[in-house]
Amino acid sequence: MTIIDIIKLAALFLSLNLLVFLIYFLDKQAARKGGWRISERTLLTLALIGGSLGAMAAQQLLRHKTRKEPFRSILAAILILHGALVTALAFATLWGPRLLLNF
Repeated sequence: MTIIDIIKLAALFLSLNLLVFLIYFLDKQAARKGGWRISERTLLTLALIGGSLGAMAAQQLLRHKTRKEPFRSILAAILILHGALVTALAFATLWGPRLLLNF
């Protein structure tokens, strides 16, 4: 993986999280105005597909769905899952080639 590939992935990740933050913002605005709301399932799905940091940032900064259970717990679990996956991928790229050499 080249530095260009890493930059592209980082840009994609940042874009996705900014989009999720914006969607949470729009839902917060709709909640204030009594307008059409985005379903919790959609919000959590967006977090699950990679927007967990944007979702968590929106939740904290916008004070959106901070007391709503089980939404809050599910979002926290998704964030932990993403952290574990990133950690596993980081270690896999570091240790994977070395492990293969030992076999």
